[in-house]
Amino acid sequence: MVDFEFRDHYTFEDLSKIVAILRHPGGCPWDREQTHASLRRCMLEEACEVLEAIDREDSALLREELGDVLLQVVFHASLAEDEGAFDLDAVADGICQKMIYRHPHVFGTEHAQDVGQVLANWETLKQTEKGQETYTDTLNAVARTLPALWRAEKLQKKAARAGFAWPDAAGALAKLGEEQQELQSAMAGAGDVFEEVGDVLFAAVNAARYAGVDPEAALHAACEKYISRFSHVEQTALEQGRSLDRLSLEEMILAWNEAKETEHNVQEDKDNE
Repeated sequence: MVDFEFRDHYTFEDLSKIVAILRHPGGCPWDREQTHASLRRCMLEEACEVLEAIDREDSALLREELGDVLLQVVFHASLAEDEGAFDLDAVADGICQKMIYRHPHVFGTEHAQDVGQVLANWETLKQTEKGQETYTDTLNAVARTLPALWRAEKLQKKAARAGFAWPDAAGALAKLGEEQQELQSAMAGAGDVFEEVGDVLFAAVNAARYAGVDPEAALHAACEKYISRFSHVEQTALEQGRSLDRLSLEEMILAWNEAKETEHNVQEDKDNE
């Protein structure tokens, strides 16, 4: 057994020590084999589980999931320290330096009248800090590993700062209709379907941006709605003593529309309360 003090309460310093023990001789074989690349998916999954806890408004779960993300940070810093690249203190120093630099209205002599001014200043400082000299530089700096809907939205927002945007939602909706028509043509054999599907999705994200809707959240909500309605369709089949795959498409659509109508009635009742 390794030399370790067991106690009822642990600190951030203890976490660093635990990771170091796990990653070195006498520790855990699995932990010792990990690399930045092998842990890549773990970081993403843990971050997504934090979002799940936030959506559930579950503080106990949020505490747990933040711990899992923190473990990832400490683990990567430990790997980097062994490589001679940087350590955990350097990570903390870097983010402290960034926060101080990007908040001159708090730590300096600048003034920000409102949140909008704060965000505008943040972007300007970020561009200077990262040496982004053109608007295209700011687009290229958007992480390509973001969920595609969020990446599209972020690209559109940055382009809009250069004035490359429709004056209102009508233009975005017209563009969405245009892209849908091009997709229809492509599926009929007159174009690249892969490309046109991407254009439709990109245009839909832009329409969502004008509506002030998070496209990622909207699609997740649509997925949940799809599951709920599909469940009703299957339940309808079971109530008839049939398996779902024995229903005709027309019967499935009828049950689907029943679920849709029920949702609308429930929503109307809530609105009238």
